[in-house]
Amino acid sequence: MSLCRYLPVPSDRMAIIWSLLSVKNSLVLEYGPAGTTHFSMGLYGTLGIDFENRLFTTHMSEDDVVMGDVTRLENAIKELDASYEPEVIFVVASSVSAVIGTDIKGVCNYMQNEVKAKLVSFEQGGFRGDYGIGLNEVYKLLVKNLPQKSDKIDGSYNILGASMGRYRMESDVWEVQNLMRDAFGMQPVACLCCDTTVEQIKNMAAVSLNLVFCSEALEAAEYLKEKFGTPYVYCPPYGYKKTMAFLQQVSAAAGKPIAPALMAELGKKTRNFGMLGMYAMMGGLKKRPQAVVKADYDTVCCIAEFLKEAGFDVTHKICSHALKSVMNPVPDVKFYADEKERLDIFRSLQNTLVLADDVSIMQCDNTNTCLRISAPVINGSQVATHLPFMGIKGADYLMETIELYYQQLY
Repeated sequence: MSLCRYLPVPSDRMAIIWSLLSVKNSLVLEYGPAGTTHFSMGLYGTLGIDFENRLFTTHMSEDDVVMGDVTRLENAIKELDASYEPEVIFVVASSVSAVIGTDIKGVCNYMQNEVKAKLVSFEQGGFRGDYGIGLNEVYKLLVKNLPQKSDKIDGSYNILGASMGRYRMESDVWEVQNLMRDAFGMQPVACLCCDTTVEQIKNMAAVSLNLVFCSEALEAAEYLKEKFGTPYVYCPPYGYKKTMAFLQQVSAAAGKPIAPALMAELGKKTRNFGMLGMYAMMGGLKKRPQAVVKADYDTVCCIAEFLKEAGFDVTHKICSHALKSVMNPVPDVKFYADEKERLDIFRSLQNTLVLADDVSIMQCDNTNTCLRISAPVINGSQVATHLPFMGIKGADYLMETIELYYQQLY
């Protein structure tokens, strides 16, 4: 890892834990020293995750590390099962247990006969990559371990790839659920991984369609398609045109027409948006609009496309995580492992629309117009769950910032 002044990119282990903590009726047990878990809890709090009585650690002594003794892990599994009676206990390796090569999966296999809860192991300890890799792994392991075959329920769907590590993800889920209800009368079953339950994940195979929010969830979607025959749509609905494309793809996959009232509303907004760039130029802008976007891969790609439609030159598309977890990434999206190189880009910006995280925005001078669209969150916290970036309402929200930026250029 290169020298880091602010916050390092979260590891695969961190993404696994924040995802699992979003699954109600389950517990997360980390096999590792108490300090490792303690220092992680601050991040989970900023993401808006309620982990009270959900996240536990075994602690580890020097003898456990040196001798490879797993008695603490065995006892912790039995104690949590008896005390809380969870449906599932997710057992996660810490960095220490991963380094010494503890067979977490093997322990869970022989302990399964001694407890009522289903044991699911995650052996990644933070060394396989950053949080993008962790999201890919957690989605795959959840769909391979929990869903059960059942009769299809018409008019139902799952959401895959709703990571709580994304800024305002609860709001995006809320907006997509509203779109699916208003456009098709369809209802959600499970959401990986945002405000869902073990029971809902067990019922994932009953739905008629899966909605994929990010590339990290594509392997999970392919598995569900192969095993249960569930089709999926991968079209994150950022911006008016992308939302229209999303609804059209859902309509084709689900065999349901889009409600005329919603089509009319979205069509009107799309036409008005198409005139935006022309009106801005006629109004006498001093220079061509330019923007920089930094966020998770799919957010960057889709919002940058939306800005280009509005007449912007998107000079930098910066991904918050390494691109190893992304299938066929586009070449103009970059990940900067060197923090200084990335921060220098933001320090050099002038008269630019900056859509990024708090650390990046802190580097920008007051000639820029800035909007927080991604984590980390340094100033303030996530409270609202009805202020999305996806869908019609998300595009409306982004439009307000675009128009504010235009005012600075006149």
